[in-house]
Amino acid sequence: MINFPIRRRFRHGAEAAGVFLAWGLFSSLPLDKASSFGGWIARMIGPRLKVSGKARRNLCLAFPEKDSSEIDAILREVWDNLGRLAAEFPHLKRIAAERVEIVGRQHLDTMRNDRRPGLLVSAHFGGWELSGHLAGQLGLPVHVVSRVANNPWVEWLIRRNRGSGVESVIPKGPGGARKIVEVMRAGGHVAMLVDQKMNDGIAVPFMGRKAMTPPAAARLAFKFDCPIVAGRIERVGGAYFRAILEPPIPLPKSGDQERDVFDVMVEVNAKIERWVRARPGQWLWLHNRWPN
Repeated sequence: MINFPIRRRFRHGAEAAGVFLAWGLFSSLPLDKASSFGGWIARMIGPRLKVSGKARRNLCLAFPEKDSSEIDAILREVWDNLGRLAAEFPHLKRIAAERVEIVGRQHLDTMRNDRRPGLLVSAHFGGWELSGHLAGQLGLPVHVVSRVANNPWVEWLIRRNRGSGVESVIPKGPGGARKIVEVMRAGGHVAMLVDQKMNDGIAVPFMGRKAMTPPAAARLAFKFDCPIVAGRIERVGGAYFRAILEPPIPLPKSGDQERDVFDVMVEVNAKIERWVRARPGQWLWLHNRWPN
């Protein structure tokens, strides 16, 4: 037990060295070459990793009508997108400024000017790491709810490059929940990814099965009577993207708050499902979204 912190520091140091080395490599390459090289590496290595078995099972559950060759093709695209995104990280500022078509900008303009707090929800889809840079470009600073990386040096690198639109990173957990409330009481805007399993969430349909879903976005919207805008950043080819922002999700007022929260999250999951079914290779299938 005494030596564990030393081993952990050594492991973190080795991991960070590898990440910083890859960062240096990809930042030295032209954007398109970095993106294609990162995608190639991930396509070659990713499908051979154990976690690909989990992704394959998820894909088979979600698309029982697809044969093994179709599932394999989607899985290769998943790894390609993930590898490209990692390689593009040093270039995100340029991509946001030059290579993103924005659809539905008026919904963010309204949110910025309505003098109320607001919520943006999205998924681990396409180029999700571009969101902080796009928020700055669109003039709507956000506080991002995110899981903190286990490696503090890697976390430092990620935070340093999240983009000028990120006012703060709020860690998940009870302390983070209090911070979110503080931010929204002050009229701030909070962005969160809501597509991963939350064991103490609520069971909401997603891709034809019940999925434990975090209800925080809906609860906060009702608490502050503020809009929820859902959006995604889809890859349209190479290192080019399209950010699509949808109209605010209506807040039902049935008098049964728990039912209303459930109905809002049903709508959120339905939106994400539509994105995933349209472009399944751009969603992160590598986690346990559904109960075993």
